Amino acid sequence: MTATKKSMSLTKKVLLGMAIGILTGFLIRSVFADVAFIQDYIVNGLFHVGGKVFIATLKMLVVPLIFVSLVCGTSNLKDMSTLGRLGGKTISFYLATTAIAISFAILMANIFQPGVGVDLAQATSFASKEAPSLGDVIINMFPTNPISSMAEGNTLQIIVFAILFGIAISASDKAGERISAVFYDLNEVIMKLVVMLMKVAPYGVFFLMAKLFSEIGLDAIFNLINYFLVLSATLVLHALITYSAFFKIFTGLSPVKFFKKMETAITFAFSTASSNATIPVTLETATKHLGVNNKVASFTVPLGATINMDGTAIMQGVATVFIAQAFNIDLSIADYAAVIVTATLASVGTAGVPGVGLIMLAMVLNQVGLPVEGIAMIIGVDRLLDMIRTSVNITGDCVVTCIVAKSEGEMDVDVFNNPNAAEEAESLRLNKLRVEQS
Repeated sequence: MTATKKSMSLTKKVLLGMAIGILTGFLIRSVFADVAFIQDYIVNGLFHVGGKVFIATLKMLVVPLIFVSLVCGTSNLKDMSTLGRLGGKTISFYLATTAIAISFAILMANIFQPGVGVDLAQATSFASKEAPSLGDVIINMFPTNPISSMAEGNTLQIIVFAILFGIAISASDKAGERISAVFYDLNEVIMKLVVMLMKVAPYGVFFLMAKLFSEIGLDAIFNLINYFLVLSATLVLHALITYSAFFKIFTGLSPVKFFKKMETAITFAFSTASSNATIPVTLETATKHLGVNNKVASFTVPLGATINMDGTAIMQGVATVFIAQAFNIDLSIADYAAVIVTATLASVGTAGVPGVGLIMLAMVLNQVGLPVEGIAMIIGVDRLLDMIRTSVNITGDCVVTCIVAKSEGEMDVDVFNNPNAAEEAESLRLNKLRVEQS
């Protein structure tokens, strides 16, 4: 009897697609840079269209997934004080990790001094968009038209409306139970859509990487190699040290198993460089792989994708010190304290604003009197670093999700410890459907 061949896991397929895409991009840039057919029909044709369609499909799922899953989770809460505890714990942990992230970044930048010897005197001008005030952010969290909020993809407004709608369902007795059942069925259908999309993910990742690396030259990295290395190392160390410590201390579970189960979500975040686009994968990872109850994950994951910006905060810290060193400007202890406070609060205050990383950096530079023009010099490598930052951000989302869920007794440790939990859950669900249909 011949043994059945074990199929390659999704993570390995995505990593393979990423690796082949990077190599293809470098090959095209090195050999076929001047070939019009390759550039017009392959790079700007097949790769561009394939990558954009993949991102668009991911984003297509974000709004229905956030709304439906959050309504399901909130409507299941019989005690509304639970919602207050969830919100308080989640926001507190997000702000704490962000403050630690930027403090660590400032320390690393002062130790390795990436800006010493860099001449920014010729830096071109950089115009940043104005960030909204904290008061405006709070006001804008509440939608005047929830349909418009969904059409515009305003995550904070969708979260607020979904919570209020879920609370109303929970308080509506029999009518609420009927509506709740519909939303649970909708959630099953949307999660099936996520599973279907995952099957074509390796091809989407290939298109994205091939297009990106056919356009990025290594000279952009070499010109800012010290900045690139310090920022990259700080991002990785924050994920491995800070998140591992938080995870072990507050859950008592293995950080190694956690990172093992995060492989697919991290790969997706790296490929898309978008926390919002990665929400479907992050949410599936939290519930199916890490064992977090959907009523917790449906709240913490979308909120984290909106306000948890540890990776961006690290960029603020390293970039601020880098620009100060490059312009030979000394920063005081009070300046560094101002940077930490400003960047931490700005992670909430600029939530959902396009170009959020650069807006936050401009705010921080203005706060300590550094020239905003310095941003223009680091834009060249920011796209590549943004991929690493996004991976760190969604890892932090899942760490806090697990911590909050464990503290609320809403995390299945058996699922977390089972390396094949997601596959077994899907198999069980399919068998149940077959039984119901027969």
